[in-house]
Amino acid sequence: MEILFLKFIFIILLLLFFAGLSCETDIFTSSTNLSDGRTLVSSDESFELGFFSSGSSAKSRYLGIWYKNIPIQTVVWVANRCDPINDTSGVLMINSTGNLVLLSQSRGVVWASNSKIEAQNPVVQLLDSGNLVLKDSIAGKSEILLWQSFDYPADTLLPEMKLGWDLRTGLNRQLSAWKSPDDPCPGDLIYGVLPYNNPDTVLWKGSQRYYRSGPWNGIGMSGLPQLRPNPWFTVNLVSNEEEVYYIFHLNKKSAITRLIVNQTTSRGERYLWNEYTRTWTVSNHFPWDDCDIYGTCGAYGSCVITALPPCQCLRDFKPKSQEESSVDWHQGCVRNKPLDCHTGDGFIKVGGLKLPDTAHSWVNKSMNLKECRAKCLENCSCMAYTTLNIKESSGCAIWFDDLIDLKLVQSSGQDLYVRVAASDSDHEETKGKTKMMAGLIIVAVILVVTGVFVITYYIRRSHRNIEGRENGCSDERQIEDMELPLFEVALISNATNNFSSNNKLGEGGFGPVYKGTLPDGKEIAVKRLSRSSGQGIVEFKNEVALIAKLQHRNLVKLLGCCIQGEEKMLIYEYMPNKSLDCFIFDRTRRNLLDWPKRFHIICGIARGLVYLHQDSRLRIIHRDLKVSNVLLDSEMNPKISDFGMARAFGGEQFEGNTKRVVGTYGYMAPEYAIDGKFSVKSDVFSFGILLLEIISGKKNKGFYHLNDNLNIIGHAWRLWKEGNASELIDSFVQESCTLSEILRCIHISLLCVQQHPEDRPTMSSVVLMLGGETALVKPKEPGFLFDKKSLETNSSASKPESSSTNELSHSVLEPR
Repeated sequence: MEILFLKFIFIILLLLFFAGLSCETDIFTSSTNLSDGRTLVSSDESFELGFFSSGSSAKSRYLGIWYKNIPIQTVVWVANRCDPINDTSGVLMINSTGNLVLLSQSRGVVWASNSKIEAQNPVVQLLDSGNLVLKDSIAGKSEILLWQSFDYPADTLLPEMKLGWDLRTGLNRQLSAWKSPDDPCPGDLIYGVLPYNNPDTVLWKGSQRYYRSGPWNGIGMSGLPQLRPNPWFTVNLVSNEEEVYYIFHLNKKSAITRLIVNQTTSRGERYLWNEYTRTWTVSNHFPWDDCDIYGTCGAYGSCVITALPPCQCLRDFKPKSQEESSVDWHQGCVRNKPLDCHTGDGFIKVGGLKLPDTAHSWVNKSMNLKECRAKCLENCSCMAYTTLNIKESSGCAIWFDDLIDLKLVQSSGQDLYVRVAASDSDHEETKGKTKMMAGLIIVAVILVVTGVFVITYYIRRSHRNIEGRENGCSDERQIEDMELPLFEVALISNATNNFSSNNKLGEGGFGPVYKGTLPDGKEIAVKRLSRSSGQGIVEFKNEVALIAKLQHRNLVKLLGCCIQGEEKMLIYEYMPNKSLDCFIFDRTRRNLLDWPKRFHIICGIARGLVYLHQDSRLRIIHRDLKVSNVLLDSEMNPKISDFGMARAFGGEQFEGNTKRVVGTYGYMAPEYAIDGKFSVKSDVFSFGILLLEIISGKKNKGFYHLNDNLNIIGHAWRLWKEGNASELIDSFVQESCTLSEILRCIHISLLCVQQHPEDRPTMSSVVLMLGGETALVKPKEPGFLFDKKSLETNSSASKPESSSTNELSHSVLEPR
């Protein structure tokens, strides 16, 4: 009898032992732990947390979460992705500070949750959603979330899991693919959300955009027809002042689905579990076809997968490079006829499109389509507009830059209204009347024209030469009044080898620039007004009027001009080292600019601006300060150039306002881009951007950092707050720089890019700061940190919405 009793006790102990190996509970506390061989199971037994081996190597152990009741082990989250434990000594526990830590016998701490909140009664729980949470569970009080695995995803997006940004903390939740099927360490394929005014989801390969979904349109992502309403799940994109994220919800609780990024296929893939076949099936994926690859057809080129070639210019556009258009479409397309904002432009309707890249866009959720059209027309930099929410036929989205990454999506694409010259536009409102009237008036017009043609011809011919001479003389008299030397066309033509392409230095909005040599051997730079330039005459006279009498060593010197017939040219001193951007953004030439040279250039630009703002006879605001408008002489002295956009103030006037906002996106101050208000503080903001670019060697426009905000301002601000500002420094100058001096320059740049003009220093103060002659105040959060956050005064309420619509004042962007 005693032997039977002992056997019974042994069996009970054995059962308890094996039960302990599979810890059938969803919670553990600081008094317990989870060792290798034991698991934590969610209450509905959907998910399991424990240790696993990946691939053929049983020695490499990872802590992860997988589906419990699916026979094919499918891991959805890994803690120690790049740091496996090489034995079975791994233990997950809560340490004395209330953090979740993964320990191994030989190495100590392998991974930790790193929560900054100290907990009184920390508890770990695996939820039915697959989310592992660490919380402070105090009796009689509500639980406090300390950390959750959903905030730090691996390669998998589960239902109710947010993909995107917490704008309050700067947390960016994004998926990163396993390096290989056997290695959970992150590869270079990343899927995340860009928190623009009109957010997009983007797949990156390294630092390059590889795929873009298109913005949310009230039903789905405009470039993802595969995600239209289905019986299994519903997708949503939430955008407010606190968060911007993509999420999906299950329509059927029994459905099992997940979204992953797959390094092997270079795709994002949606999987559904088929209970009948007991296998995973791919329900959709992206990129879906070759037309989904980002920017395949360049600006204003639409990719049509059924066409040959697949790249097609939009109606009333033509390939930018006729010679290369058959083999390389990355240069995109240009309009058949140039825009002329002042005499009136129109729009063409292009249907069935995936909407273009929203980096330089603006949205308003309350406008209708007619108001949206008017908003676009009143701004010369608006390139297109459309309805924001097609489900409710409401809202407005407009674009201020070239339209990139267009694709024909016939089944679910949207209508886009693209700006063209008035003569090419659809004229929808008047087209019907025009057709009816055309037949009635055409006969009368022909009769009248025929009757007066001969007389008119002779009269106009006799007066044409006289008028031409009078106009030419009028322009010349205006220039002579400025006491500026006039050059003959023949002289300039000979100096530039008849405007040879070999002498061409570049081209801007004004027209081409040529190098020339005068008979006395003096080298010059010739800006020749393009006859097709719609704004060239105004800018020409403006530049002559402003710069004719300006004399400063850090301003480019105007030697004279040429006005003869239709020819209008400005003659400048020649700068042998061209512009600053040719150095700091060029990987081979940037090492020629060590830190002392860069600091010399920074100080020279600052002194030039002080002269413009307060020391010249008029107070001049440049309005287009950027690295390409800073020229370098033979001794690398900086010279501010291109005054075509500048404005002059006299007397006590310190600021102005304009409806025609011109300049370069990425350098504009918030108050100028949004409201058209400009002052000397607008130039200070541009100087701050320029300063960051010189320090970092990176462009603000198009700047991207995987773990950062989406422009160089946000990146610099985050590094500054974390005490890591030195990480911003260009590696080419790290050895030659004085760290305290360059950190001071970063500090100054952040003061220059403050949100509000009154918080920015004057340029005279900046010069003193650069010389170390004045104390620096603590900077506030800069302007244009994000496209949406920077305009908070005009944003909508923070209530989450199923769209990306915040009411923001328009920012006018003019590419140069």
